[in-house]
Amino acid sequence: MAADILIIGGAGMVGQKLANRIAAGGIGRAIESLTLHDIVTAKCPPADFPTAASTGNLADTGAAARLAAARPDIVYHLAAIVSGDAESNFDKGWDINARGSWALLEALRAEHEASGGTYRPRVVFASSIAVFGPPFPDRIDDDFLCAPQTSYGAQKAVTELLIADYARKGFIDGLSLRLPTLCVRPGKPNLAASSFFSGIIREPLNGETAILPVPDSVRHWHASPRAAAKFFTDAATLDTARLAGRLSLNMPGVSCTVAEQIEALRSIAGEAAVAGIEPRPDETIHRIVSGWPRDFAPHRARALGFTAEQDFEEIIRVYLEDDLPVRPD
Repeated sequence: MAADILIIGGAGMVGQKLANRIAAGGIGRAIESLTLHDIVTAKCPPADFPTAASTGNLADTGAAARLAAARPDIVYHLAAIVSGDAESNFDKGWDINARGSWALLEALRAEHEASGGTYRPRVVFASSIAVFGPPFPDRIDDDFLCAPQTSYGAQKAVTELLIADYARKGFIDGLSLRLPTLCVRPGKPNLAASSFFSGIIREPLNGETAILPVPDSVRHWHASPRAAAKFFTDAATLDTARLAGRLSLNMPGVSCTVAEQIEALRSIAGEAAVAGIEPRPDETIHRIVSGWPRDFAPHRARALGFTAEQDFEEIIRVYLEDDLPVRPD
């Protein structure tokens, strides 16, 4: 049966990558329609099926109910405010990242019950490795404790628990994907504390100066936006019974230090690009990033067929292929 798909957060970078992949046939099943919802109007990709954009704040009264009333078969929940913004704006972070998620699940439950139990959508939630907190082992395995040390991480962890409980009760068929930091992100820097991981590659490749706010010894876990879009399309058709009730998955990625990122940039673009990186310590960003995990052993996700890049040079080459702006001669 053809699927009606809803992407909440469809105007964002990941939402747009996902929409384009779906439009290109990357979901592995027939599609009836695609709706992109966000607080601003999303760009709909050209497709062989109807597409539409809608606007609104998921946390506003009645907004989730209006989305759920269409009874989409697949719901991608990507909407969130980013880590730095959630940390500095406590009420805003909890309102959007947690209360908005709960409102969505309640609206889907209401539709499930109104249907006599026949409506049970697949819900794929964009979670984060920020659900983990120190002290960390050298590599985090699939059994490591969730103990977030930021408001953003706590909000993601709360939503994971909600997804799992609503799925357990049969209201939805859901799972949560704990994404690595996505790098190299196209466009401009955002308010995420992790934004510099992309900036120190993207800006030099675009002939601009990049600010490095942390020591180059900082190690982190990365995947490309292309890999993330594939995570989500693969999750749409995954048999969730294989998860045995453990509905949160650590996604594959690449662990490397900032110094190794810079060496990968030097290998691809030369010394002139590396010269565009300017160290400028920022203790607030360093403190936040220091509370994030550095390396993973995501055996469950890999066994289920999820894949990502093998090294950071490959991540840079994905950016060059997919997103580097074309400069006029």
